Amino acid sequence: MKIITQILITLNIILLFSCVPAKQFQELQEDYQKCTEETDMLKTDNEDLTIQSTELSSQIAVLNDEVSRLSADSLLKAEELKEINKNLDKINRQYSDLQIAQDELLKGNDQETKQLLKQLQITQEDLQAREDLARKMEAKVEAEKQELIKLKKELEERNNRLVELETILYTKDSVMNALKNKVSNALLGFENNGLTVKRKEGKIYISLEEKLLFASGSAAIGAEGENAIQKLGVVLAENPDINIMIEGHTDDLDYIPDAAIKDNWDLSVKRANTVVRILLKNKKINPKRLTAAGRSEYDPLDPAKTNEARKKNRRTEIILTPKLDALYEIIDSSE
Repeated sequence: MKIITQILITLNIILLFSCVPAKQFQELQEDYQKCTEETDMLKTDNEDLTIQSTELSSQIAVLNDEVSRLSADSLLKAEELKEINKNLDKINRQYSDLQIAQDELLKGNDQETKQLLKQLQITQEDLQAREDLARKMEAKVEAEKQELIKLKKELEERNNRLVELETILYTKDSVMNALKNKVSNALLGFENNGLTVKRKEGKIYISLEEKLLFASGSAAIGAEGENAIQKLGVVLAENPDINIMIEGHTDDLDYIPDAAIKDNWDLSVKRANTVVRILLKNKKINPKRLTAAGRSEYDPLDPAKTNEARKKNRRTEIILTPKLDALYEIIDSSE
């Protein structure tokens, strides 16, 4: 990204001191800014999306462990409460027996009566303590039950968000796979003849060699190349949720300036603009979806200083990127 930024800054400096009119220079600046922001946004969003999915999965695992622990603890507390209630029943029976014995002893020995009353008091105090403990246990079990319900609800909500996120990711992948197939079918006659279509990093890259579109050193497109672009435009018009980036690339040989083109930067931008204008002949394509950029010689496919490598590097790439508005909404709702 730093290299791209430096390249684009260099482009701005070159364009600033070129003979390009101020209005066109402003438009190129705006296109460059839009391209940079959208590229950074997509990269950041893809990274955030991966982090968000990992965090949600980790949180769900922690919540599942907590739910299991609370469930086991609740069962244990319920057993303890059951045992306490059994003991209470036993003590109540003992208390009843003692009361009967007390009535009988009141008629007899006074000393025995006092001893029995003391034992009865102890029993009553023990009974009260056990009843207090039972109430505390019941309150604790109820609190843990409510916490368990709360955790289950939170777990369900997080699961729903994760499922929704995974569904949108799967849908996005399916859409991009289908789009790649449509593009390949539309350009079937051009593949392996100067055109390649591949999917990388969630995007579709359509690479057209110089020979398919332009004459050497020219930004004017040939009839065969225009035909290929128009066929591609039909597919793009049918997929309005796809953003379109057109990048011009040159080799590393110095361009001899002329009245129309100043250097490799100028050539790469003008070629991208030519492709944009052909796509916009299809009135169903919204211009807001399009971005034109020139990469000059600074993003080669093959860095070797050979004729074959330079031939590969002289190309125009059309990069198709899905809109991720739905994913942004899910990420925002989970924060």
